[in-house]
Amino acid sequence: MNTQNQNGRNMALFVGVYFIAKSILNMILGGSFGNIIYSAIEAAALYTGLQYINYVVAGITALVVLLNLKNNITNIGSNWIYLIEGIIDIGCCVLLVVASDVKQHFSNKWSEIGKK
Repeated sequence: MNTQNQNGRNMALFVGVYFIAKSILNMILGGSFGNIIYSAIEAAALYTGLQYINYVVAGITALVVLLNLKNNITNIGSNWIYLIEGIIDIGCCVLLVVASDVKQHFSNKWSEIGKK
């Protein structure tokens, strides 16, 4: 797969690496291993630059933030780190959807998968 914008690919990969690092931190704090697998899949999807993947990843991430927001605010004493993660997650969502370099990276056609 080609990238139309190297800077956009770098930003998308940064988001993917952040998701993996966040999952490792959450595994240390909470003992959940499955989240690392999901984050690795997200990072790989962001690397491909396939059309609309950025919107899918941003939408799923925003949904997870919204689902956990009330609990993180209600129990801020013990969940402050998760609230900070949520704020960073929203920043990543905005980056994936708004940044023009990132949008140019996600221009690979699905019909071109496997073609050289």
